[in-house]
Amino acid sequence: MIRVALIPGDGIGPEVIREGRRLIDAAVGAGLVDVRTEEFPHGADHYLATGETLSDEVFTRLRDEFDAILLGAVGDPRIPDNRHARDILLGLRFRLDLFINFRPARLRLPELSPLKDARAGFPDIDVFRENTEGFYSGSGGVLRLGSPMEVATSESFATRYGVERIVRASFEHASTRARPRVTLVDKANAVPHVYGLWRRVFTEIAAEYPDVESEMGYVDAVAMQLVRDPERFSVIVTENFIGDILSDLLAELSGGVGLAPSANLNPGRHALYEPVHGSAPDIAGQGLANPVATLLCVAMLLRNAGEVTAADLVDRAVDASLAEGVRTPDAGGEATTEEVGRWIADHVWAG
Repeated sequence: MIRVALIPGDGIGPEVIREGRRLIDAAVGAGLVDVRTEEFPHGADHYLATGETLSDEVFTRLRDEFDAILLGAVGDPRIPDNRHARDILLGLRFRLDLFINFRPARLRLPELSPLKDARAGFPDIDVFRENTEGFYSGSGGVLRLGSPMEVATSESFATRYGVERIVRASFEHASTRARPRVTLVDKANAVPHVYGLWRRVFTEIAAEYPDVESEMGYVDAVAMQLVRDPERFSVIVTENFIGDILSDLLAELSGGVGLAPSANLNPGRHALYEPVHGSAPDIAGQGLANPVATLLCVAMLLRNAGEVTAADLVDRAVDASLAEGVRTPDAGGEATTEEVGRWIADHVWAG
């Protein structure tokens, strides 16, 4: 049995998680998988009503009683400092030591890419983003707040341990791909200390994988190459801040954030899956949210749990819905969130 915690969260989160649950129920009903789900209320509404973001008790349950977490989205304009979002999303990432942020970019329908020469199967790039260090660790502070002499600092840090494990994971993954190639992306020419460590570790580990091509590139040059010649890339490994930006760029190149899933992983221990589109409060409750990213998160969850047949069925159902025009408006269609989710779930149920 796969034990999955559902956290719908804010904005469109409850709408897309509802479709994720429908898909899981369809796979269970079809006899494809054995999954138990439990929903947690944590999000902006819960915080405003109780003052609780994510209690130690709930965290312990999520850590000890579940194999994976499926998160809809967090972020609400009623909470300007996004305290609840930080505690839920970043809190789970750090406290569960989910050091891999895995972002696959696959072009499922060429017409959805802004690239004029996009074609089927292009790009097909996996991003391994370090998830627990760098700028997002919260290191830094403010002096003389609000005065004309205010000073603000944000510090990025990297440890050899942290860099080594994400780089090694990227090479292990690349060794299973048809194009075994890893590209390290950094800005070592301008930030030599942190990225110098990345380059030294990358060079050392690359030597252990002679069958995997390796290269290093500066982020500005790589961003241009991803637009001009994305086919040259297979696996990208990078630190937190750069990875956040590049993975969103790749999401747009491959059809938009509505189709972009992600996984936060500590292999063999914990996993948190989330669509990358955010809470989008401006369209919440209108049936406009694209559930496909969440449904692809379900596919990733099932695949990582060893349920490859069910995961493949979900992937094929998503491709079929796009090809037949069962899409939300962001993907050029007229279907609602529920109509897309129900169509894909029915497709999986039918096998």
